[in-house]
Amino acid sequence: MAQGQVQETRQEQALKQLQTISQQQLLQSQLVELPLNQFLERINTEMDDNPALEADTHDHDEDMAHEDYGADEDTTGADEDFAASKEREDRQTALDEALSGIGRDDEDLPVYHGSGMATDEEREEIIYGDTVSFYDRLKEQMGETELTERQAEIMEYLIGSLDDDGLLRKSADSIADELAIYHGLDISTEEIDRVTAILQEFDPPGIGARTLQECLLLQIDRRDESRLKTLMRTVIGKYFDEFTKKHWDKISAALKLNDEQTEALARELRRLNPKPGAAMGETVGKNIHQITPDFVIDTQDDGTVTFTLNSGDIPELHVSQSFADMLKEYQDNKAGMSRQMKEALLYTKKKVAAAQGFIEAVKMRHRTLTLTMRAIIKWQHRFFEEGDEAALRPMILKDIAEKTGLDLSTISRVSNSKYAQTRWGTFPLRYFFSDGYVTESGEELSTREIKAALRDIIEAEDKKRPLSDDALKAELNKKGYPIARRTVAKYREQLGIPIARLRK
Repeated sequence: MAQGQVQETRQEQALKQLQTISQQQLLQSQLVELPLNQFLERINTEMDDNPALEADTHDHDEDMAHEDYGADEDTTGADEDFAASKEREDRQTALDEALSGIGRDDEDLPVYHGSGMATDEEREEIIYGDTVSFYDRLKEQMGETELTERQAEIMEYLIGSLDDDGLLRKSADSIADELAIYHGLDISTEEIDRVTAILQEFDPPGIGARTLQECLLLQIDRRDESRLKTLMRTVIGKYFDEFTKKHWDKISAALKLNDEQTEALARELRRLNPKPGAAMGETVGKNIHQITPDFVIDTQDDGTVTFTLNSGDIPELHVSQSFADMLKEYQDNKAGMSRQMKEALLYTKKKVAAAQGFIEAVKMRHRTLTLTMRAIIKWQHRFFEEGDEAALRPMILKDIAEKTGLDLSTISRVSNSKYAQTRWGTFPLRYFFSDGYVTESGEELSTREIKAALRDIIEAEDKKRPLSDDALKAELNKKGYPIARRTVAKYREQLGIPIARLRK
């Protein structure tokens, strides 16, 4: 074999290995991100699609015991190749219709919504209404971002300018003109572009994009580095026209990919969401949906904190015994095997491997959620004991990633989509994260703690003579929060509290 052929073969094998690994990792990240109801839907869909995957019929609730946050758990992953066909088809439909609508932005394009929420009325679970709007969810993230007053004004206007699908189709020139006319602000297009870039770092990925192409690129950029990510970025960045027209023959030729590699690449591109804003709901009054807590946290009177993963109706999965028997039978009779039997063997091996990969991904989800909540409880133990918002310590995603040994992106996926039921109420996991403020003495304070103190001071003030921001700064300094007047004004605005003269 020529040297060039050997090198090409090795490259193909390496790419295939990367794709296999990334497929399993992608499956794991998808399952980790799903809230409980959608996770149950995904399991049911997988069992419908794969006859080699079965569930035990016995009641498994007894198997779900309280998890002490200090306990250890050993769960490993697998590298089996897996394709979530139902989800792929749904995303393909949404992406196809979005692509066909390029140039017709005034039309309402369909959107991929992911797995549906479970509606089993017989399931006993605690349901909570969430009336937070698309706008409010982005405002929450804005409040957690370090912005100057000027940037905050621009950001608020940008968020208000987003279309329902989460894209920003107004040009920077138009936004600058509107800010000047309606708000009396002289803002350059360069400043608007810089704040837009910050908005595009918010969740969900793709929010704030100015075009469908940029929306897809932003989602790709959030992925972990891999050969597959590089190929996806190349297709959307350099061959977007071919992609929109489904000219995969031209794309595969340009990238020197074989049919299998091209299909794997196309499959991942079809998973991208053309309308990320829809994932965040609509306006208030249209966004009421059911929330089921993924974690149930129990605080004992002696301060001991334990938790359970809410199991819902999650079944115990296993590989079908009939498929396992067929696989063994085929493998024991390889000699003299007919073509039809060989095809049956390949089919059986593929389905068994997919079932094993899915089971391992489910185990990995359990392990990831357990590690994450265990670390959060350790970090915020005082809050779970007392239920006082001021007891929350500064904690960012990186802190929990380092404590658990998990990727930052994994912690982000868990915290953005999960809820925890506690003695003090039910909270999104994002609630437990906040930035910190370090005093001159080196003491670390939570911004949430400072805001709570600020709110208490304002609630206790003389309503006939409300305190100015300078006076609030002095009161906070007395309480051990040496922050600047500008910071006081920023926190007051984030709390939705007006200036002194409007509080009379």
